[in-house]
Amino acid sequence: VQLQASGGGLVQAGGSLRLSCAASGRTFSTYAMGWFRQAPGKEREFVADINWSGMLTHYADSVKGRFTISRENAKNTVYLQMNSLKPEDTAVYYCAGARKSTVYTRNSYEYDYWGQGTQVTVSS
Repeated sequence: VQLQASGGGLVQAGGSLRLSCAASGRTFSTYAMGWFRQAPGKEREFVADINWSGMLTHYADSVKGRFTISRENAKNTVYLQMNSLKPEDTAVYYCAGARKSTVYTRNSYEYDYWGQGTQVTVSS
């Protein structure tokens, strides 16, 4: 499985962006998916995850109420809608896929596949 993230860019504080992650392969619909981010000088951190059906989602406290993760299995794509962006959201965002239907922890080691990352920069 290969993952291709896109949709990053430069936005002012309070603005919105939608990230997309397109997956190759026929098994995408059976995988849990997640988004992580890494800011300069910081460790990679969990942002959100979604189970295989899209019915179960989890969010980091720092993005809850502002970000929404969703998926379209027919298009092999997972999305991250980011609203009310803050300068502290600036980071490289990575999508990840897990060979399991649901991920129950927020640890990156749960995931088997990673996209290349897309830069999100929020100016104040």
